[in-house]
Amino acid sequence: MRDVLGDIASWYAAGETFGLATVVNTFRSAPRPPGAAMAVSPSGEVVGSVSGGCVEGAVYDLAQSVIASGEPVVQRYGVSDDDAFAVGLTCGGILDVLVEPVGPDTFPEFGRVAASIEAREPVAVATVVGGPGRLGARRVVWPDRASGSLAPGGPHAARLDAAVDDDARGMLAQGLTGQRHYGREGQRRRDELSVFVQSFAPPPRLLVFGAIDFAAAVARLGKFLGYHVTVCDARPVFATSKRFPEADEVVVKWPHKYLDETEVDERTAICVLTHDPKFDVPLLQVALRTPAGYVGAMGSRRTHADRARRLREAGLTDAELSRLRSPIGLDLGARTPEETAVSIAAELIQLRWGGSGRPLSSTSGRIHGEAR
Repeated sequence: MRDVLGDIASWYAAGETFGLATVVNTFRSAPRPPGAAMAVSPSGEVVGSVSGGCVEGAVYDLAQSVIASGEPVVQRYGVSDDDAFAVGLTCGGILDVLVEPVGPDTFPEFGRVAASIEAREPVAVATVVGGPGRLGARRVVWPDRASGSLAPGGPHAARLDAAVDDDARGMLAQGLTGQRHYGREGQRRRDELSVFVQSFAPPPRLLVFGAIDFAAAVARLGKFLGYHVTVCDARPVFATSKRFPEADEVVVKWPHKYLDETEVDERTAICVLTHDPKFDVPLLQVALRTPAGYVGAMGSRRTHADRARRLREAGLTDAELSRLRSPIGLDLGARTPEETAVSIAAELIQLRWGGSGRPLSSTSGRIHGEAR
């Protein structure tokens, strides 16, 4: 929903009820992940995508029906047959799509959800997508509060809502979106009731150290991949917003001091591009002791060997050094700043989804990986 938020927020503000289609489950090589969304306005305008084009026409028709009926629907789309005009997924995947009417009457919390997303405040939307209860029943969960109910008026609503609140907050902390299953009374060890939890956590951070031309390319690609990008360098003549227009922020500070003071979590990626010992060594001493999911450093193999020696002398253990990805990036033969940025981005994607880094033509099995 994040991708279509600007458009649907304006429709909602105008008092319109629109059809919102969301991928709530996938099997095999489905083209879009859970959470991918497409919306249809009352006038027929379309934004977003649930399958990259395979079933959008059918979803569009269903969304218009849902707007008219006011009733949500979960529809499964699978493999298409030999007829080129059949509705289905030519990739061989299967996806379940929730299509629901959204407007001031059907989703009164939507305005607060949109405001939280815009303010980068974590929020999750939990929706009943299968089993007993009311399809489309919804609860909105923030780290410190919640609104709505998945079983409004039911005798076991409080128990179910409390169980979902706990799970949704845990998923928010990890930036996860997906289904959870419960008993009809909220029991955690049963699975009659399917609840789709869509997390809107703040975007992961990409911290780029070293205000050089390679950093500008990495910042551009990081922004394209959905990171909140920070470029940091101690030299004010180089660390300017004009040189890094795609960065969300440009910081003039000694890198290790900035990193020691900033928030880092498991989704954070740290790229050290300075390849200068006076910057690198104190910075990596801090970086390799943070929970960051990715720490990479630019430089030749000789530079890396010298850097590793200096870091060991500074007290880092072999276990801490094993987290360092250096030379940074996948082996693509990159030379230019832009090509190097692609190799770094490729390594970030591989780390997130567990790909082999080999050509797909030389592999077998699933194309799309599972988030690590």
